[in-house]
Amino acid sequence: MKTASKRAVLTVLVLLLAEAHISVAVTCSAIQLSPCLGAITSNSPPSTLCCSKIREQKPCLCQYLKNPNLRNYVNSPGAKKIARTCGVPYPKC
Repeated sequence: MKTASKRAVLTVLVLLLAEAHISVAVTCSAIQLSPCLGAITSNSPPSTLCCSKIREQKPCLCQYLKNPNLRNYVNSPGAKKIARTCGVPYPKC
């Protein structure tokens, strides 16, 4: 295979991988964290679904912290407990 052909194949592969990465981007939606509400507002442990959602929404947590309507929930001791229990590092924004 010629060098130019190898580069062309490599370029196509990179573009395909980049497109695949874009298609799995997270949609930031605080409502996705509703399975965690009970654990945030009480001493109950987070459910498996809650942990799954908090991991999924991890890239959005700083955005939620900057939102005045969500800040108190995301910055609460209950939310920090959930992050710790679910193994999600609490964001430093």
